Amino acid sequence: MRKLYKKNELLFAILWIILYCVVTIPIRGKRGDESAAMLAALAVIAAGIFVFVKRNHLEEKYGLCRFKGKAADYWFFIPMAVLMTGNLWGGFGIAYSGIGQAFAVVSMLLVGFIEEMIFRGFLFRILLKKDPAPVAITISAVTFGIGHIVNLFAGQANMETLIQVFFAIAWGFIFSFVFYKSGSLCICIPIHGMVNALSNFAAPDRSLASAYLYMGATIIVAIIYCIYLSKKPAALHDGQ
Repeated sequence: MRKLYKKNELLFAILWIILYCVVTIPIRGKRGDESAAMLAALAVIAAGIFVFVKRNHLEEKYGLCRFKGKAADYWFFIPMAVLMTGNLWGGFGIAYSGIGQAFAVVSMLLVGFIEEMIFRGFLFRILLKKDPAPVAITISAVTFGIGHIVNLFAGQANMETLIQVFFAIAWGFIFSFVFYKSGSLCICIPIHGMVNALSNFAAPDRSLASAYLYMGATIIVAIIYCIYLSKKPAALHDGQ
């Protein structure tokens, strides 16, 4: 992996995305997010990413470091924290019974780490090196959102997948902007993980209207939030 990383960082990022999809989609389709197999697969991928970053001293580059802004700017994470609860706006429930619920929650937290590292870390950082920030942010966000189409292959419904794609694109812009401006993924990772994890506590009979409400609120907040963040100084810079 190190040789590939040194030779072609973009290919390195793309291969991590492919590996993640190829490993997890069949397991999700056959056994589900609540399975021990999914938890084990995600744990191995997450460990592989963490060990690679740690062993090569890339924590600073890929955002496994402290937020670099002023303490007074920490409040700009509040919109993410509010949106994080959106899966509960339509009511509360338990997605799986017994230990399956615990497996699903931990799996979704690991997904937060993995997806932030491969889409915001690996992919966004190499794009930022080659392209202006607006282009890098857009490609990272849209790629992240469109990538959720693969959930169709795991048996997910068409409308649910479409909602998820637009929802993920909006979150992709938020996470990319926050990383670009703060230089850290240590806020994005737990927020992303909790968005996923709390989906396992959403009411099973929640209406489509509540899903549209959450998606609409996320898109509107993403637009306003990103405009606000665009005026903040960046911790990362083009060409880095």
